[in-house]
Amino acid sequence: MNEIFELMGYTFFQHALLGSLFASIACGIIGTYIVTRRLVFISGGITHASFGGIGIGLYTGLSPILAAAIFSVLSAFGVEWLSKRKDMREDSAIAVFWTFGMAIGIICCFLAPGFTPDLSTYLFGNILTITSTDIIILIVLSIFLILFFALFINPIIYIAFDREYARSQHLPVVTFEYLLMMFIALTIVSCLRMIGIVLVISLLTLPQMTANLFTHSFKRIIVLSIVFGYISCLGGLLLSYQLQVPSGASIIFFSILLYILCKMGKSLYICNHSKSNKL
Repeated sequence: MNEIFELMGYTFFQHALLGSLFASIACGIIGTYIVTRRLVFISGGITHASFGGIGIGLYTGLSPILAAAIFSVLSAFGVEWLSKRKDMREDSAIAVFWTFGMAIGIICCFLAPGFTPDLSTYLFGNILTITSTDIIILIVLSIFLILFFALFINPIIYIAFDREYARSQHLPVVTFEYLLMMFIALTIVSCLRMIGIVLVISLLTLPQMTANLFTHSFKRIIVLSIVFGYISCLGGLLLSYQLQVPSGASIIFFSILLYILCKMGKSLYICNHSKSNKL
C-alpha cells in the first residue's frame, strides 16, 4: 500500500490516472453507441486504418497523432460512404480501409528518414508515457462528447436502435451518422498512446458489455461503462506495476476479468433468487 502512495507522487502516474479517467468517459459514451449500433467491426477497421496516419506523420515530420486523427476521420467517412452504396458490401468497405491504412503505415514507417521511433508504443500502448498534451486532448474530446450526447441523446438513441424510425421522425440521420463516425475515429486516436492500435477497440466494448449485464437502458449503460472502464484502467495499471508487464494489455486483461466476475455474480444471484422464490 505504501508503494501505491509513493507512486501517487510521481507526475507520470498522475498523468496516467487523469488519462484513464477521461479516456473512460470518452470510451464509455461513444462505446455505448458502437455496441448498441453493432459497429464493433467498423470501429476495428478504423482503428487499424489509423496506422496509416501514424506512418504518414512519421514520414512527413508531422505529429503522428494529428496525422492519425485526420487519416482516421477520412477513413471513417470513407467506410460510411462506401457501405451505403448498393454495389459495395459493408464488410468489403471496412476491409479496403483496414488493409489500405496498414499498408500505407508500414510503407511510410520504413521510408521515414532518420531514426524511426518505437512503433510498439502505438501498437500496444503505454499509459505511463502519456503527456499533458494527450490529457488535454482527452479532456476536450470528453467535453464535446458530453455536450453532444446531452443535447441530442434522443436522436442518437433512435438512430442506434432503429434508423428507419429515426427517418420517419424526419431526423437528419445521415448527418448524425457522419458526426458519430467522426467521434468514433477521434476517440480511437486519442486512446492510442494509452492502449494501442491492437487493443483500443476492447476499451470501447468490454465496459459496455459489463454494464449491459445490469441494465438495458442506453443512458445507464453510458454511466456504468464509464465506471467499469475507469475501474479496469486502475486495476490494469496496478497489475502492470506489480507484474512489470505492458499497461495496455493489463488494462484489457482486467476488463475481461471484471466482465467474467460480474457475469458469474449475476448468474449466482439469479440462481439464488429463483431458489428463494421456490421456497
